[in-house]
Amino acid sequence: MECRDIVIIGGGPAGLAAAIAAKKSGVNDVLILERDSCLGGILNQCIHNGFGLHTFKEELTGPEYAARYIEKATEENIPYKLNTMVLSISDKLEIAAVNEEDGLINIKAKAVILAMGCRERPRGALNIPGFRPAGVYSAGTAQRLINIEGQQVGKEIVILGSGDIGLIMARRMTLEGAKVKLVAELLPYSGGLKRNIVQCLDDFGIPLLLSHTVVKIHGKKRVTGVTIAKVGNDRKPVAGTEEYYTCDTLLLSVGLLPENELSKSAGVELSNITGGPVVNDSLTTSVEGIFACGNVLHVHDLVDFVSEEAAIAGENAAEYVLNQVVCSSPDSVRTLISDLNNVKVSNEFKAVCNISENKQDYINIKAENGVRYTVPQKVNVMSMKDRLKVRFRVGDVYKDKFISVYAGDERIIHKKKKILAPGEMEEVLLEKVKLKAIDGLSGIRVCLEED
Repeated sequence: MECRDIVIIGGGPAGLAAAIAAKKSGVNDVLILERDSCLGGILNQCIHNGFGLHTFKEELTGPEYAARYIEKATEENIPYKLNTMVLSISDKLEIAAVNEEDGLINIKAKAVILAMGCRERPRGALNIPGFRPAGVYSAGTAQRLINIEGQQVGKEIVILGSGDIGLIMARRMTLEGAKVKLVAELLPYSGGLKRNIVQCLDDFGIPLLLSHTVVKIHGKKRVTGVTIAKVGNDRKPVAGTEEYYTCDTLLLSVGLLPENELSKSAGVELSNITGGPVVNDSLTTSVEGIFACGNVLHVHDLVDFVSEEAAIAGENAAEYVLNQVVCSSPDSVRTLISDLNNVKVSNEFKAVCNISENKQDYINIKAENGVRYTVPQKVNVMSMKDRLKVRFRVGDVYKDKFISVYAGDERIIHKKKKILAPGEMEEVLLEKVKLKAIDGLSGIRVCLEED
């Protein structure tokens, strides 16, 4: 069995950023496993601009953004295996993978970083009545067919779902000469970024019908049209509101799901809200030595945030591996400490060496009052960095609300936002010095308040 220090599953933006950060943090033995034929992940088919504004302070296309990180990885001489499908990961960090060149590959890693990205929710999850005619695509599949394969998928388009991919494809199909009839959204608000609604729909005169959904797909061999109806507060179609639209193509942009089949095989605890792993402040999952970042952890709105988060995972994974050398035997360290009765050992050192006797070191970060979830979900105040960025999404559209953070009963953050929407990720910064100053801290709450 081959042995590696850090193995990264996925060579997209998250995997590349994590690998580069791990290498720069002092771990030379880093390997990327990627199932596609090239690095870069989904960015290779995202030929529109809007990437890199936070990371590079300039506007790039998806392939350009990916190329910057591929170049960095090449400069760091980070090895990778393409066309390699990872079959399983065990809780002992044993990886089984396969490719044509090497056959079956077995790797024992000191740390694993999950960076598999996400996938689209399929038609089968929507229970739309009708046959299975040609012309029904997920938005991402249509994007690949047009941008990578150079094929036209249709001329008369209806899009269900106003996620960012659906919005971007409305513009892309229009630029390809197709007629986009409308974008229908089940919810009373769009799931995409405001800028995409403006640039991809408003600028091209494409209507967005909120609180609407497709109730029937017409056609046997090829889509001939769809019936769309309004939905009530219970998200069920309202009788008598049905309207028929002719079309030859239906694109589905109805949500993204973190790709966590491999995480399950390793026994990683998953959040029932994000669909991704539950992680602590170092982005470690419930399985020691396995880290997670990017869209496999929770679906991001900007790739810049994916890269930033993945770099943190890479740094923490490198620190974990390097500390294994220093603290290779927790039992021996405990013996040494007990023998040196006059030496005081810091909690930070104990946390690094994984020898803490206190099982309550980690405290939960709870999402309340309009906040759907936070990432991370827990934090160790003694071992955390000086500042911890906590990202979260709200569950509805809110106006003139305060984002508040409570450490125990003490409110430590209180900032006003004019607009909060589910499509826009929010963040707060937790400061270690403030948290340490609170005696008996047992929990942190992130919530929305009126004042």
